[in-house]
Amino acid sequence: MIPADRELTEAGLAPQGRGRILLIACGALAREILDLKAANGWAHLDLTCLPAKLHLYPEKITEAVTEAVAKHRADYDGIFVVYADCGTGGLLEQRCRDLDVEMVAGPHCYSFFEGNETFAAREEFTAFYLTDFLVRQFDAFVWKPMGLDRHPELRDMYFGNYDKLVYQAQTDDPALDAKAKDCAERLGLAYERRFTGYGDLATALSAL
Repeated sequence: MIPADRELTEAGLAPQGRGRILLIACGALAREILDLKAANGWAHLDLTCLPAKLHLYPEKITEAVTEAVAKHRADYDGIFVVYADCGTGGLLEQRCRDLDVEMVAGPHCYSFFEGNETFAAREEFTAFYLTDFLVRQFDAFVWKPMGLDRHPELRDMYFGNYDKLVYQAQTDDPALDAKAKDCAERLGLAYERRFTGYGDLATALSAL
């Protein structure tokens, strides 16, 4: 687990005094959360992140969050879990209820970045999604874990039922756009870019 960064305190971003809330977040969301904190002056929100690679093992997320809540509960006036269901099959939501902590609504980050209602209305079953984080970390989180670096012939077996790659862009970054296009070409998929910004993540954090 990555502890709350002392540099944030020195930069005036860490919470001071009463009313402190800890965000227990997926490491894949760290940059976006820090950007939102800085842009909105949310000095009462502190951040600790669990490893982003837990998404490769969703059965481990619920217990990791439980341990983090137990570790930090006494030090904060409130805790908010910055995960959606993320493949836990409802177990994380139930555990958060049992622990009396709130969490981000939605099935996964692709949904809450676009907005849960908008995403659900699309009923888009043949799209493969990337966020800013996953574009940056495409090789580490997609290409290599799926063995495509060693066995590229597996690509069509994995992605034969997809027809496009959708890049949900949190930022306007031409370099990331170019890299996302390259990811689509490597997967043999059509490319679509959607600027989502921070979607329901911003809404959820602003409510705190």
